[in-house]
Amino acid sequence: MSRPHRIVILGRAFPQMPDLIRKAELGEAILLPEAPDVSPEQLRDAVTGAAGIVAMPHVPVGAELMDMAGESLRVISNHAVGLDNIDLQAAADRHIAVFNTPDPVCEPTADVAWLLMMGAARRVREGEQLIRDKQWTGFAADLLLGRRMIGRTLLIVGAGRIGAAVARRAVGWNMHVLYVANSDKPNLEGPPIHATRVELDAGLAEADFVSLHVPLTPETRHLINASRLALMKPTAVLVNTARGPIVDEEALINSLRKQEIFAAGLDVFDGEPSVRPEFLELPNVLALPHLGSATEEDRLWTTHLVVENLARVL
Repeated sequence: MSRPHRIVILGRAFPQMPDLIRKAELGEAILLPEAPDVSPEQLRDAVTGAAGIVAMPHVPVGAELMDMAGESLRVISNHAVGLDNIDLQAAADRHIAVFNTPDPVCEPTADVAWLLMMGAARRVREGEQLIRDKQWTGFAADLLLGRRMIGRTLLIVGAGRIGAAVARRAVGWNMHVLYVANSDKPNLEGPPIHATRVELDAGLAEADFVSLHVPLTPETRHLINASRLALMKPTAVLVNTARGPIVDEEALINSLRKQEIFAAGLDVFDGEPSVRPEFLELPNVLALPHLGSATEEDRLWTTHLVVENLARVL
């Protein structure tokens, strides 16, 4: 009788995952919910001899960890749409299959991008704080005036699945949609969206709302920097639901502090869960703790896909 596979779950997974692994008869699930904040000894003890690794998006899986697992490691199933936490070349060199879970992340992340766009534009953070501090004295015609969305220009930076889902939502607001992508997207350029492909700098100068949806790569790190923020309108809103390092946070803080752009809506941060204190202090920042795909239905769907991806190999 063959020995059961050892599957290591790095990071805090959905509670149903170990049971799903067991029911799929894939082997034994080893939980390491504190990863990556564990000692090298704990990590080595957990992954040595593993046939499969499940990684949360904040857990790096590099060559050293793969070698800790040894030649038994056949598959890495990433609990995310992005793969920036996985050393793909190291996996390819070792003939290890790598999977992600794009479908469940798409629609809920587009919802959060839209939530941040609307909330930042309408100064929701400041309004809620006024209520909580019991400082609201009643209606005033000039109280917390925000920015209108109907008929404005929306720039989608990265027109993949999530970017396209955000663009679809713009139809109801009669927005003019621009997009930045490596190739033309006929599905966006046709009805009902009628989007136009543009270069990034030109789109930033024209947009009233900018929503970021590119993967994190060496080319996209600090894609939005001081010079590009300077291209944006002082009335513009920047939204990031992709990855924190896509934005130069120091440059963004300076731009927000000087009111060179109107506001930012952020669901991701460089170095999260650490968040720069300026983002918590600036009134024109609406911040969320990486909630993009955080619905019960979609996280359960992701969990099922993670296990299915393990089963494809094991």
